[in-house]
Amino acid sequence: MAITDFLERNAKLYPSEISLVEINPANQPDRTVTWREYNLIETSPNEKYRREMTWKEFDIKANRFANLLLTRGIKKGDKVAILLMNCLEWLPIYFGILKTGALAVPMNYRYTAEEIKYCLDLSEADVLVFGPEFIGRVEQVFDNLDGVKTFFYVGETQPTFADSYDKLVSYCSSTAPAVELKDDDDAAIYFSSGTTGFPKAILHTHSALVSSCITEQNHHLQCREDVFLCIPPLYHTGAKMHWFGSLMSGSRAVILRGVKPEWVMQAVSEEKATIVWLLVPWVQDILDAIDRGDINLKDYRINQWRLMHIGAQPVPPSLIKRWKQVFPNHQYDTNYGLSESIGPGCVHLGIENIHKVGSIGKAGYLWETAIVKENGERVAPGEVGELIVKGPGVMKCYFNNPKATSKILKDGWLYTGDVAREDEDGFIYLVDRKKDVIISGGENLYPVQIEDFLRTHNAIKDVAVIGLPDDRLGEIAAAIIELKEGVVCTEEDINDFCKELPRYKRPRKIIFAQVPRNPTGKIEKPKLREMYCGKRLVEAQTTK
Repeated sequence: MAITDFLERNAKLYPSEISLVEINPANQPDRTVTWREYNLIETSPNEKYRREMTWKEFDIKANRFANLLLTRGIKKGDKVAILLMNCLEWLPIYFGILKTGALAVPMNYRYTAEEIKYCLDLSEADVLVFGPEFIGRVEQVFDNLDGVKTFFYVGETQPTFADSYDKLVSYCSSTAPAVELKDDDDAAIYFSSGTTGFPKAILHTHSALVSSCITEQNHHLQCREDVFLCIPPLYHTGAKMHWFGSLMSGSRAVILRGVKPEWVMQAVSEEKATIVWLLVPWVQDILDAIDRGDINLKDYRINQWRLMHIGAQPVPPSLIKRWKQVFPNHQYDTNYGLSESIGPGCVHLGIENIHKVGSIGKAGYLWETAIVKENGERVAPGEVGELIVKGPGVMKCYFNNPKATSKILKDGWLYTGDVAREDEDGFIYLVDRKKDVIISGGENLYPVQIEDFLRTHNAIKDVAVIGLPDDRLGEIAAAIIELKEGVVCTEEDINDFCKELPRYKRPRKIIFAQVPRNPTGKIEKPKLREMYCGKRLVEAQTTK
């Protein structure tokens, strides 16, 4: 089956039920009203505080965009890129593309003009759908794109080189196009995080997308009564594949355009959210706001909130222990995955394994895992090696890049590049990224282990550990530390705290600064290396 079959089923079974809600707190009115009341206030569709859509409307909008694309000559196998902030139009556009048999190509909203051109050319995109935030960047590359001939603008007052999505889709048929879709048809191109230079294009089929629905729903047991609060960017596999559990169960999802702690808590309360997927920095921010008294939990209706889960980056055990102290009744889960493995779920902790906090879990539903040496042999329990995974969501290939594909795909196994170990119970623990390992005086230092230790310090909000060049030791560990607001902490305080670590693991340099993270919560270590090590070291590490 194709992923679009789930949408068409929901439109038939639950036509009048709400599928998606968009909340934009930045458009909150001056007077105090609830989001539901504000939905009745006359404003521009793109400026409303709260918008919603039924399953039938969702399917109709997808059909209309599919038919619009067909009138422009888009056919099976063509590529349509999406460059939008999270909004109510995002998913209907995505599914409209899929209904034509074309490939959806979601793009990172942080891309520069140069990166936008690179990814459009790399994916051989024929169409670009973009929003008002990107007019300037698209204008910079408009005349130099190799293949994009059609531009659709989502918003009011479109630029002269683009057609209005909003106006044109209203004239298109609401009937599903007669395009046959098969399991092994190509469905989407996602982009890697680009941590070693420009991103790679990751090709997935419809069967991979469907498998993600099945895995997600199996892990988190979404039912019709659940409400999923979606905050991370939809261009990334993480947010969308977690939403796939809502798609499969026919349940509501709320797209929150903002990450302020009070916005998250108000959305949980007003929309009766039961499942919330957060990133590490947002969890930290919510807990800090509660500690400061900025958030009083008695002001919110949160008894229905049953599950908080985290993915996209290593999760400090100390952070989850702190969360459970504040929210003792919450189920907790973490998922591990890559865009190359259709996002989260190839490894999964499980809500029943809270006693294993710190582990990423075991092989997810329908997945296999192994930890291997450089020669491909499996390591013994407790030994460190590279984590590899196999399952129905493994990418088809890196699009138009057979050399890079052959390095990561071997005999059906996806080589993740992550260093891991397995305990006596079969639970997997991430040690670090292979490329992030610091070799200091012949000893391997794993930054994640040092970061997890430092995060237990009460003054530290966030931390990143990188290697700095050293004439004697080759590299030394440097800790970039972001302190909590209003807290005073010195280098001497940190060094005293680190005396609990073995001497060779202690950071040799302490830097107090902000820790940069990308939209999916991952620490941007290449940026830190460029800031503190110089470009030459960054280039050397990317060629390893």
